Amino acid sequence: MIETNIKLVKILKDWDPFGYGEESYDPEIADSIAAVHALNDEEMLAEKIQAIYEFSFEELIPLEQCQKIARALLTIKNEGACSI
Repeated sequence: MIETNIKLVKILKDWDPFGYGEESYDPEIADSIAAVHALNDEEMLAEKIQAIYEFSFEELIPLEQCQKIARALLTIKNEGACSI
């Protein structure tokens, strides 16, 4: 689980959707990782991530970008679950 979370953090830090620098999103990354563990549906996760970042920054990330990141996050999550 720790290894999976490290990979999830890396993907989210590298994402930098607003161009503020990778260190600008720690609370949003934590909330997004919690959402990854709670949700298995890509569309629902994308909408949740979009809402998390919109709440914090009052800017809307296009849903297509959120879907792409949600897909990547769920892939990492599912790979971690299968490696047991």
